[in-house]
Amino acid sequence: MDSGGVRKQRVKVLSLTTKGQRRLKIKSEKRIINLKGNLIMQSINLKNKTIFITGAAGFIGSNLVLKLLSTQSPVNIIGIDNLNDYYDVSIKEWRLSEIEKMSSQYTDSIWSFVKGSIADKDFIDAIFSNYKPDVVVNLAAQAGVRYSITNPDVYIESNLIGFYNILEACRHSYDGGAPGVQHLVYASSSSVYGSNKKVPYSTDDKVDNPVSLYAATKKSNELLAHAYSKLYNIPSTGLRFFTVYGPAGRPDMAYFGFTNKLKVGEKIQIFNYGNCKRDFTYVDDIVEGVMRVMKGAPEKKNGEDGLPIPPYAVYNIGNSNPENLLEFLDILQQELIRAGVLPADYDFDAHKELVPMQPGDVPVTYADTSALERDFGFKPSTSLRDGLRKFTEWYKEFYKV
Repeated sequence: MDSGGVRKQRVKVLSLTTKGQRRLKIKSEKRIINLKGNLIMQSINLKNKTIFITGAAGFIGSNLVLKLLSTQSPVNIIGIDNLNDYYDVSIKEWRLSEIEKMSSQYTDSIWSFVKGSIADKDFIDAIFSNYKPDVVVNLAAQAGVRYSITNPDVYIESNLIGFYNILEACRHSYDGGAPGVQHLVYASSSSVYGSNKKVPYSTDDKVDNPVSLYAATKKSNELLAHAYSKLYNIPSTGLRFFTVYGPAGRPDMAYFGFTNKLKVGEKIQIFNYGNCKRDFTYVDDIVEGVMRVMKGAPEKKNGEDGLPIPPYAVYNIGNSNPENLLEFLDILQQELIRAGVLPADYDFDAHKELVPMQPGDVPVTYADTSALERDFGFKPSTSLRDGLRKFTEWYKEFYKV
């Protein structure tokens, strides 16, 4: 990648009609909505908007692009991803191919993909200069709690420097009186709650004691976003995701990693001797929540001192139904057999190993989603069995088991 900017990048436009790279006509929204007497926000109609999505080849990012194309067309989507090899790149390429297929069905929309990193400031600045996004969704990040213990540098580069570059680009989008970014939505994580004892986790809880570098970078994102919202009046919303799973997910997640190991006869390690609970949240529920939040930006307004009151919000997106790890594994086993990934007589007990808690892990995650329900009328609801069934069916087809 050439750091000189997007004009020196290889740009792959996956769906481009004869309209070419023209800017879609932008409608202005002036309507302020007050949802149930609570948060006042600016309503944003995503149709005809230019939306910039980082991490577009990632698990959540790719599903968000598909959802926007299928429900918000006409829309102009610019996606970037560095396509690193943290996990199997062929999965990322498959996701992009699915977007390409869908984009060909919505010829009134424009889908553009550019390979690049949010840690490259010149690259990000060029994207903003060339495309002038109305809504920015930052999903690019180095994920994983355990990986952050052994590979800290990449977390600083992507999660801190990269996010700073996004914030700076949003700040300068208003230069010269330009309308600029109407809403910045970014991924935080349930990891920010650390080893908090109070459950369910609420966005009103203190989150000052992260237990991993990954969690610390995500909390830092929230602090940086708040500062930039205050200083430069950037409407921003952080989303704390809870254990996202589903088809074409990340192979480092338990459900995917367990499946890979069981398929080749390796033992799986179950941490904290199985005494863990996770608030598993199906990817479609996550994406629905993200899209609803994109449509409602915190209102810009000034305080009594004449300075901006930060147009800033944070929400949990989780299933609000933590599952015991052993119960989760039992459902996964049943669905792997049902899908034909594993034989009916597979000896699961011989392939389980109960081990102590690992550094950086927490015993339970549990989302209080009352704020999300109140302000956006949405609560994730996909059952663990339904979600794992869709994953195992995808797995069988993708790996041709």
